[in-house]
Amino acid sequence: MTDTGRTAKPMTATPASSAETAPPLVELRNTSKTFSGIKVLKNVGFDVRPGEVHALLGENGAGKSTLIKILSGFHTPDEGGEIRVNGRPVSFSSPRDARKAGIATVYQELLLFPDMTVAENIFIGHAPRAGMGALDWNEMRRRARALLDDLDSHDLDVDARVGGLSVANRQRVEIAKALSQDARLLIMDEPTASLADADVRRLLDVVRRLRERGVAIIYISHRMPEIFALADRVTVLRDGSLIGTKDIEEVDDASLVSMMVGRSIDQLFPKVVVPIGAPVLELRKVSFKDEVQDISLTLRAGEILGIAGLVGSGRTELALTIFGITPATSGEILLNGRPVTIRSPQQARDLGIAYVPEDRGLQGLVKPQTIRENVSMALLDRISKGSIVDRVKESALARDAIARFGIRARGPEQRAGQLSGGNQQKVVLAKWVSTNPKVLIMDEPTRGIDVGAKSEIHALMCKLAGEGLAVIMISSELPEVLGMSDRIMVMNGGRMVRTFDRSEATPDVVGAAMTHAGASHAGGAA
Repeated sequence: MTDTGRTAKPMTATPASSAETAPPLVELRNTSKTFSGIKVLKNVGFDVRPGEVHALLGENGAGKSTLIKILSGFHTPDEGGEIRVNGRPVSFSSPRDARKAGIATVYQELLLFPDMTVAENIFIGHAPRAGMGALDWNEMRRRARALLDDLDSHDLDVDARVGGLSVANRQRVEIAKALSQDARLLIMDEPTASLADADVRRLLDVVRRLRERGVAIIYISHRMPEIFALADRVTVLRDGSLIGTKDIEEVDDASLVSMMVGRSIDQLFPKVVVPIGAPVLELRKVSFKDEVQDISLTLRAGEILGIAGLVGSGRTELALTIFGITPATSGEILLNGRPVTIRSPQQARDLGIAYVPEDRGLQGLVKPQTIRENVSMALLDRISKGSIVDRVKESALARDAIARFGIRARGPEQRAGQLSGGNQQKVVLAKWVSTNPKVLIMDEPTRGIDVGAKSEIHALMCKLAGEGLAVIMISSELPEVLGMSDRIMVMNGGRMVRTFDRSEATPDVVGAAMTHAGASHAGGAA
């Protein structure tokens, strides 16, 4: 269960004693960076100590990426800025210089070669040599095995092709690759964004193990529980400026959010209560094999129905069944009181159902295409004659989407992959709202986006509900479910186990229902 928490003092990491007293391993002084006359980093001071996990927080565009690219040797700071390693000024003209200084970065998009083995990826560019300069394959495998064992990754085969590994295992290969070059500072950029809960816990254990060995870690994440579970100190950037650096014991959720966005945490969930209308969608004992079992619910116009549950509880599977990707094997679906059969996403769309999927990067967007092309994708058959797309209508849709959803972009022709996570999510939302749906299903609507963008997505959700749209919101973030839902349905083991009205839903009762498969049903059909 992922929960950002609402307590004044979340559980914090135990600071490493060496980090409390050690001088900085790496330090930035008076660091600025200007691109095309725009100052994106403004006189920032930042340091990280040996054996410390230092969290770096801020909204997209706050300057985090620029800061870590300066530390990684991709950018040089403007005149007057300085990088120090072990107290001595250094100058990086390339990532190779940073690696030689003991600085390695694990990016969200992992930089591995899928057709090469685990051992080959770990030692690419610095493999051990035998006589006459030939690669020493046995030594390379031995060293790779030792590095992985040190990360408690005994299950990884050093001869396995990286392309066949899970995201979590590829990430451990990337970390081992960094350590193979004697990295003393490891920068981790959104390392858990694509991981399941079990893999997240395993990664956090790896981070703790590295800290115990004295490795300094800069940890970038939008997930508050990870920050409080790992960090010794936290630095917040906003609009390219340093807002502050604090020991983790000095902050809580509310103060960090306020530092990041300049407003209180209450504004993250701008719930607007709107009149609830007539039933739009009804499910009567709907099942799909063993994954969705006997679900009955009623969803009304203007209502936001939150669906909570642990990973594997059946939430996404229910959405896929309603949308026709995995059609129901039994039960009945009604729209506006009339029974319907949904055997495909196209049928669902034609009936007025839209689905914003959990993984916007793989399922919601075609990143190399423009905003114009993405927004029109769900209704090409409505704006085309044969194979000829009406570009005028397509451009008008994109311009309307940019204005209506507040998409920050240069214009309709900007590629979707160039947008921030929050703006990409707005494009996916705009794509489906352009089909004029009656029911909107949003699966993890704010996963992987910063707190400011979350607030904007929540406000858009309320606006759409106010226009009469019936909304199903699936979320692993309990505060989001509690803050945005008119009613909450809890799933466990593919079944609905509890329902709650907004007035009776608390973190304790909803959390308990999520974790107890045998919880009794309450409140009738959702």
